[in-house]
Amino acid sequence: MTVDIRVPEAGESITQVELARWLVEDGQYVEKDQEIAEIDSDKATLTISAEAAGKISLLMEEGTTTEPGKIIGRIDSKAEAKEKTSEKPGDEAEEKAEEKAEEKAEEKAEEKAEEKAEEKTEETAEGKGSKQEFTFTPQAQRLLDDEAIELDWDNIRPDGKRITKKDILAAIASASKKTSTPSGKTPPVDIQPSAWGGNRDVSRQKMSTLRKKIAERLVAVKNQTAMLTTFNEVDMTAVMELRKKHQKAFTEKYGFKLGFMSFFVKAVAESIPFYPQVNGFIDGNQIVIPNYADVGIAVSTPKGLMVPVIRNAEKLSVPELEATISELANKARDNKITIDELTGGTISITNGGVFGSMLSTPIINPPQSAILGMHNIVERPVAINGKVEIRPIMYLALSYDHRVIDGKESVSFLVKVKEFIENPSNLLLHGREAGEVILGL
Repeated sequence: MTVDIRVPEAGESITQVELARWLVEDGQYVEKDQEIAEIDSDKATLTISAEAAGKISLLMEEGTTTEPGKIIGRIDSKAEAKEKTSEKPGDEAEEKAEEKAEEKAEEKAEEKAEEKAEEKTEETAEGKGSKQEFTFTPQAQRLLDDEAIELDWDNIRPDGKRITKKDILAAIASASKKTSTPSGKTPPVDIQPSAWGGNRDVSRQKMSTLRKKIAERLVAVKNQTAMLTTFNEVDMTAVMELRKKHQKAFTEKYGFKLGFMSFFVKAVAESIPFYPQVNGFIDGNQIVIPNYADVGIAVSTPKGLMVPVIRNAEKLSVPELEATISELANKARDNKITIDELTGGTISITNGGVFGSMLSTPIINPPQSAILGMHNIVERPVAINGKVEIRPIMYLALSYDHRVIDGKESVSFLVKVKEFIENPSNLLLHGREAGEVILGL
């Protein structure tokens, strides 16, 4: 029986995809549900799994643009029985015997190498006016031979008469310390040119379907929206203290650590009811304002930027948000994300601070009308009750579509987010300590 391998549906609006790469070779025997290919759409990278076990035939080359539903390969499921019957009952025993034989051969080789090292004429070295005689262990001798290391005998401090691999590594480290710049002095600037460059060569790589779509959407946003950005700064002291105080209990209860993103998602979701236009988008001649917050979280992946969506973020607690963020981010980086998990967001958040960004103007993710940009946390002098104090400060940026959101609403929304972050107890209080309530402890 032959099973066709077809390109899966990648979404209602997606009519073309690219066969990014095969994960198996032509003629290879594959198991049922084994991942066999990756498909690049303009939204995500999808994997195709084998529907049956058998011998696979590849009918389409990597990099080919095709359509959902097209046949790209076939699996001969009859080959399953042939493959299994070809295995002899004694194969496993033979494999074990071969492994044991290899182990014995390695042991003998090790013994011979050790004997050879001991039989060598003992090396003599100068050591502060006296001579010391050493022998090398096989591992140490291999390190010397493979790396062509010249030893400084003054740095050798073996426990006995035999020099081990550990002794050699310690000697190398000691030598590097002696040649390093003395403490308190600025190390000399390396003015030697880096290894790259030196010729006029260039490299070219084909743009993936996802990268092409990202480029199109970014240009479209700049050309089709009236995008502006408003900025503010937030004092992270309260959130950082709350996180530090309850981190151990939080980790013990939920099995994962507490980050900062969940607080910002919660603050955004709680701020939307005050300024609902920020959560809206244009549909034809109408402005649609959802009565829910589907918050997109920008995630950097090897394939490009993806924005998984947290559904109904307004209903989720901080621990639930943290778990959802971690799950979606991991799925995006591992190419396990689905199209449904990437569509339908009402507002987005991006965190350039993880890469060291101090300030930026994030680009709106259409058809949304706003995106919040987080940045790195830096200790800065600020005025607190007439006194200068050092506080951990983060700059926030809110890019918005001026066709939907007025300046007053955008600025006020960002101020509301700032208030929630600086006073996390306002996010949720029911008679108990703020931290315990917010974190579900």
